[in-house]
Amino acid sequence: MAEGEIIAAAEGLLRERPFRELTVDEVMRRTGLSRPSFYVYFRDRHQLVLRVVELIGAELFTMSERWLQGEGNGPTLTREATEGIVGVFAEHGPVLRALADAATDDPDVEDAYGHLVQGFIDVTARHIEAEIAADRILALDPHETAKALILMNERYLNLSLAREPKTPRETVVETLSTIWTRTLYGRT
Repeated sequence: MAEGEIIAAAEGLLRERPFRELTVDEVMRRTGLSRPSFYVYFRDRHQLVLRVVELIGAELFTMSERWLQGEGNGPTLTREATEGIVGVFAEHGPVLRALADAATDDPDVEDAYGHLVQGFIDVTARHIEAEIAADRILALDPHETAKALILMNERYLNLSLAREPKTPRETVVETLSTIWTRTLYGRT
């Protein structure tokens, strides 16, 4: 599918260089398609990058649902979700770093990336509220706790898995799941 080929080419470029250096010509050179084909699927490079954010965000949300929608032991579900999220960052880390960096310079990317992060804060806060109501989590401010945990995750994952030298995946999983479990459930 042409759209997927274009998205893959953009991801490949974002692994190698900053967003500001991403051009339609460069993306299309990495595909077997002509430049006009790009405009069948995307208005401009911003729309392409927003689609990349959307796709990777969907993968991250799927992994987080292990905790958000899971049934059972909270600490176990937390670890399972963390393993999945770390896996997505291990695969797409340089792309996510490029997007985070681009968000500081480009209002469209900033908006999309900000919505992605805020989406995680919102669903995490709602789940913390539900866990408090079910008496599985210690009483705390759900929104501020969610904001602190998600922003910590985002920064830590970008520094640990999106740059060289990379921290071993198991170390990242262990660190994050321990922090989340101790913060929310008061134990390891």
